[in-house]
Order: sequence, then C-alpha cells, then structure tokens
Amino acid sequence: MNNVFSFARLGALLTKEFIQMRRDRITFAMMLGVPLIQLVLFGYAINNDPKSLPAALVATSSDPYTRAMVSALQTTGYYRFDHVAQSAAEGEFLMARGDVAFVVTIPADFARRIERGDKPQILIEADATDPAVASGAISTLGTVASQALLRAQGMQAAAAEAARGQLDVVVHRRYNPEGISQYNIVPGLLGVILQMTMVMMTSIALTRETERGTMENLLAMPSSPLEIMMGKVLPYLAVGAVQVVVVLAASKLLFAIPFTGSMSLLLSAVLVFVLSLVLLGYTISTIARTQMQALQLTFFFFLPSIMLSGFMFPYRGMPDWAQIFGEIFPLTHFLRITRAVMLKGAQLPAVATEIGWLVLFVVLFAGVALVRFRRTLD
Repeated sequence: MNNVFSFARLGALLTKEFIQMRRDRITFAMMLGVPLIQLVLFGYAINNDPKSLPAALVATSSDPYTRAMVSALQTTGYYRFDHVAQSAAEGEFLMARGDVAFVVTIPADFARRIERGDKPQILIEADATDPAVASGAISTLGTVASQALLRAQGMQAAAAEAARGQLDVVVHRRYNPEGISQYNIVPGLLGVILQMTMVMMTSIALTRETERGTMENLLAMPSSPLEIMMGKVLPYLAVGAVQVVVVLAASKLLFAIPFTGSMSLLLSAVLVFVLSLVLLGYTISTIARTQMQALQLTFFFFLPSIMLSGFMFPYRGMPDWAQIFGEIFPLTHFLRITRAVMLKGAQLPAVATEIGWLVLFVVLFAGVALVRFRRTLD
C-alpha cells in the first residue's frame, strides 16, 4: 500500500513546492499583486459616469446672465471651466488636443437678447469620441437650460423669468455625432493589440537564449550591448507593421471607422510607439530569469495599462491619482494620438506633446535595458 500512496512522500513534495514558490519572488508577487491591483482599479479608479470634466468657455462679456449660465453648468457637477478661450478657433484647438471635453460658447449679445425678449442661444460642443464621457453631461442640459437664467438676482431674475423656456441650447456632438462606440474602441484596439504582441514577444528575447543554452554563444560574439539589443528588437518592427496594416484595413472595411487626419502622422506615431514597446519587452527580458517570469511580468504590466489608459473606461472618470498613474504607460498617450488623428483630424501641434512622451519612453526603456544587460555580462 505504501508503494501506491504515502502521506510522507506527499508531504515532502508539498514542502518542496512551497519552498520553490517562496524562492520564485516574481510568481509570489503576482499572486499578491494582481488581486490587489484589480481591487484598487475596479473599486476606486473605474467610473463610468465621469464628473468635473474640463471645459472651455468662449464668451466676450461677463454679464449676470452669462455668469448664471456658467454657474448652472458647474452646479451639475459635470463641467469644470478651467480654460477661457479667446476665440472659437482656440476652443477648437483645445478640444482637438484633448485638453477639454466641452467648449461652451455664449454670444456677445446674450444679455441684450434676453432683455429684449428674443430667444437667445448658447452653443455647447462636446467631444464625443468617447460617447460615455459626453452622454451624462449632455443629458442634464434640458433641465439646466430651463432654469439657468433664474440664477440671476433682482431685475435680472425678473427678466430671466420672462424669458424662461425661450433659451435655445444648441448641442454639437463633435467627431462622433451618432455616439457609435466602435469609433472609440477600434482605434484604441490598435494600441492594445500592438502592446500585447510586441511586449510579449520581446520580453522573452534573452530568457529564451538562456533556457536554450545559447546565451554563452551570444555573449561570446564581438557585439556590443547596443548591437545585441537592436538585433533583438528591430525585427519585431516588421511584425508591428503587418499588424498595423491589418488593424487599419479592418477598421475601414469592417467597421467603417472614419479617418480624417494625416496617415503619415499616424504612422510616425505608431513607429515610435512600437519602438517603445519592444524596448520595454527587452527590458523585461533583462530582469526575468525564465520565460515564465517574463510572461508574468508582462501580464503584470498589461493589467493596469489597459485599465488606466482610457481604453476600457473613461480616462477623465478616474480620480486624479489614477490619472497621474495612467500617464506612465505608453498606451495612454498612443490612444490619445490615434483617436485625435483618426477621428478629429488633428495635426502635429495638437499631438506633439503625446509624441514627445513616447520618445521619452523610448529613451528611458533603451537606457534601462542597456544598463541591465551590462550587468548580466558580469
């Protein structure tokens, strides 16, 4: 009977496995880290009804009626007027760059038309590239429009009462007037797919050499760390190029996603983004000791990146600390570029800051990878 099953042998095997798990610090950290990250992200950072959205005000006068309207919009909790645009063109640029979610235009004759008993108009332009962001704020406008002018006091309140029901709020859903969710999801998928494949494939670049026993031959070659790194990551740029062509073709043929911007600008941003990803994967391969550890570290990076980049949930719906944390991921900046170029027709000045962040990631990941690789040579 002892040859079939032995509690002593089972106990010895269990002890061995627990000792190995304790020694494998990366796996142990994943066991604790992934559940904690999921709890924090889903519990605190994710919000499908974002509030306090940045807005720009285009108004040439500061009469009581204009102040009452702005105050009413702020009272809803959806609008935060932290930009004052001097012209409609400036408001357009702020929205194209992604600095604001709304541009509220109040005409110069707003007060005069109210006092004359005419039907005044205000224009609210909403960035509808992410329909979830704009829907909640726009849905409150009916009530706000009927009561906003009553916030003025004294003589202004009486005039506003006479004009009640005559205020015309014109809402423009910019870039995605139908509120089609695919317009927001499909451009984002370009970044998510590239991130998953590029980081995963290059994260095992060096660990695969070690496990196959060919690392000694690689180190014996008269090549510098920079040459080895470029030899490992550059071939994957071709793989990324194929994926870009497939995703862009599918977005046009299958989903009819509009493309209003510059293709050369988008492809330039894609090149920098893919280069940052393959260098990140290579950096992971210099940290991990086995392919399993490399894949675990890659997954550890994927989870917060997808959650906090604005791909699955509205970026502006997250608390400030989560938005700051989301800025450290290349995917966050690439999603802004793709949606701005494809849907908004943004030009280089509008996305220059985001491209600059991607260039910074390239330099940072390359530097860390070279330092880590030099240490492995010792």
